[in-house]
Amino acid sequence: MFEFRDKVALVTGGGAGIGRATAEAFAAAGARVVIVERDPDRAADAQAALGTQGLVITGDVTDAAVVQDAARQVEARFGGLDVLVNNVGDFLNLAKPFARQTADEIARLTATNLGQVFGVTHAMLPLLKRRGRGGSIVSVSSIEGFRGIPNCVVYAACKAGLVGFTKSLALELAADGIRVNLIAPETTDTPQVPVSAMISAENARHMPSWIPLGRFGTPMDMANGILFLASDKAAWITGTTLHIDGGALAASGWYRDDRGVWTNMPIIAGNGLGF
Repeated sequence: MFEFRDKVALVTGGGAGIGRATAEAFAAAGARVVIVERDPDRAADAQAALGTQGLVITGDVTDAAVVQDAARQVEARFGGLDVLVNNVGDFLNLAKPFARQTADEIARLTATNLGQVFGVTHAMLPLLKRRGRGGSIVSVSSIEGFRGIPNCVVYAACKAGLVGFTKSLALELAADGIRVNLIAPETTDTPQVPVSAMISAENARHMPSWIPLGRFGTPMDMANGILFLASDKAAWITGTTLHIDGGALAASGWYRDDRGVWTNMPIIAGNGLGF
């Protein structure tokens, strides 16, 4: 469906989950893929999967030195960059009221979910501009950037911040022919958030009605959206968000009960997940 032959695509956090699915999808579409992955085992596995055509850099994108080194390696190996996917983000298992968050936890959440996007994008912009018109930046936000979520205030604020970043940067880079977009997933079953293991037996029976399209997301659902936004098929799309959420944001708290009747009244215990 998508053609990225002779293109170079960089995916942060490409060793597992959404990042891994996206990296492999770009490779299957002909791109030369660069991954930055902090977990050494995942990095080695990704390198084996991509083969000699791929470049896997082991390091944490919240570390400015790692990001600068990655930019140097991309320049030396490929001479430029066509697609940047800012995939890294994590609530770091810090689900608790904002009043109980420490300054260190707030700083870690901000660095992981917003600061590194600034740093990676800033470092890679010269390489994107070097390839000329047609470049693309796609970042990964969350449905939580578009609705309230208790106990994840800082995470949600960072994800909402990506919206402003995307819209404003899209305007700045339009004259360069570089498009900037965003995807906003609902809960996706990944090693980072293993939904199938987090759902209690009591609530598992409600899964088909929790989300309008009847299931949680998969990494490939997100990869398909990312490739679309990065492709020529989205050549007139910039500064926007693609919601890949099975209709969850549209539902805004409405879901079907056991009889198939729509309701916004709680019918499950707790929040459905394991926290």
